[in-house]
Amino acid sequence: MLRTDGLTLHYGGSQILHGIGVEAETGEVTCVMGTNGVGKTSLLKAISGTHPRSGGSYTLDGQEVGKLPAQALARMGVGYVPQGRDIFPLLTVRENLETGYACLPRGEREVPERIYELFPVLREMRNRRGGDLSGGQQQQLAIARALITRPKLLLLDEPTEGIQPNIIQQIGRVISYLRDEGRMAIVLVEQYFSFAYDLADRFYVLERGAVRMSGTKATLTRDELTAAVSV
Repeated sequence: MLRTDGLTLHYGGSQILHGIGVEAETGEVTCVMGTNGVGKTSLLKAISGTHPRSGGSYTLDGQEVGKLPAQALARMGVGYVPQGRDIFPLLTVRENLETGYACLPRGEREVPERIYELFPVLREMRNRRGGDLSGGQQQQLAIARALITRPKLLLLDEPTEGIQPNIIQQIGRVISYLRDEGRMAIVLVEQYFSFAYDLADRFYVLERGAVRMSGTKATLTRDELTAAVSV
């Protein structure tokens, strides 16, 4: 579903990503790991189009992707849940979900029942403002909003950050369910090692903006990964 080769990214005169090559398959969770500041979030920004890559190739579902803006990539099937969630605090839960309609044909603009089945709290709070939700509820809303766009590729940046354990478990179950459906590839950036390791099928460990280690759960041991992401 996703393949990058030689991907680079700059912020002004500073190069952040150095020749990144990653692959993510449909029906799998690909986890990008590493310590703070190694380029994990920048990689998701480059893939989602929220920050343009400087160079390298990017293929989505067999199609070469040019340097397209985020809205064009969203219409091509890239769903992005950024770190910090970025929900609209003054809009209701339902209105936040409806912002995903821009990627859909007019006749398909509705909140599927499936969304409320995955995240029951959103049904209960659909008329509450997004800013009134807890951090965990906002994270569920951010994931649900991305799913409204019917992504082929779902990018999740630190979905457990600052969230209570019971909601972390629920989000883990949702990610497992989406993977097992086999309709999308999921790329997960995550610092919570156990959460990431339990979910992931494939790993990439970044160091100083480059891939230091990569492999599947069958080829990389837990100890090898722990050592690679330790400070």
